[in-house]
Amino acid sequence: MFLKNKILLSTAALVFCAGLSTQAMAHGDVTPQAVDTGGLTPLGEEWSDLNPYRTPSEDNAEAIKIGFSAYTQNCARCHGLEGISGGIAPDLRMLEAGFDGDEWYAYRVINGAVRNGAVYMPKMADTLSQEALWAIRTWLESVSVTE
Repeated sequence: MFLKNKILLSTAALVFCAGLSTQAMAHGDVTPQAVDTGGLTPLGEEWSDLNPYRTPSEDNAEAIKIGFSAYTQNCARCHGLEGISGGIAPDLRMLEAGFDGDEWYAYRVINGAVRNGAVYMPKMADTLSQEALWAIRTWLESVSVTE
């Protein structure tokens, strides 16, 4: 009887873990939350090549504040609280600085990421404004761990 119960428990644990592993394969549906970008200089429709709120921009401090809130509401679920990844998605504190990092960031938030039909990152620019997304990038730069 003991062996039978042990086998049943082991099987149940295996099925449970297998179910959890499918949850980590894709980030699933993420509904972006609205971001109030009042106080930031409007950027227009065409995407900037470089982060317009980076120092020495007069908007830098406000962008960091808005970016932190926007990140927490829209990105932390997959990329981790305070920007510290738990391994599901890239640690965005490690984005390269300057143009190369900005280029990768803009590409990803505009185009998202889909692998084998599973959405790994939604097209955030379809819902969030350029101002909100550059504010998030500005906050990420403020907590960057790269030199």
